[in-house]
Amino acid sequence: MAGNSSPYYLGTTPSESLGNSPKFWYALRRNEDGELFMVRSNQISDTEAYELNIPGPPGEDFEDFEAGVDYFEGIDVAHEFVDDNMKYPQFKWDERSLFYYVDSEGQFVIRINRGYAYPDGISS
Repeated sequence: MAGNSSPYYLGTTPSESLGNSPKFWYALRRNEDGELFMVRSNQISDTEAYELNIPGPPGEDFEDFEAGVDYFEGIDVAHEFVDDNMKYPQFKWDERSLFYYVDSEGQFVIRINRGYAYPDGISS
């Protein structure tokens, strides 16, 4: 590409930059202790990058990532990872700004366009 063009996106507005992909990317992973982690990335304003694969044998990498396409097949019926190097074995895209949290009664809750502040000051 010539000039100051970037090979990573086209256009100058969010819709032109993302094409048909929704603005928000949500991803789930768990560690060896069973703790669950969720990523919420605003593809327009967030500057943090997320790795889909952790270092390991190339044959165990997830290579089918496509912007805007949901993926829930990374964990099989035995709750094992399908692609061993895949850091986020389930992810989805959405136009809505969703905030997930666990309330004081232990219920998993979702809010649309409204964050949540836990009593200890941590926010979703």
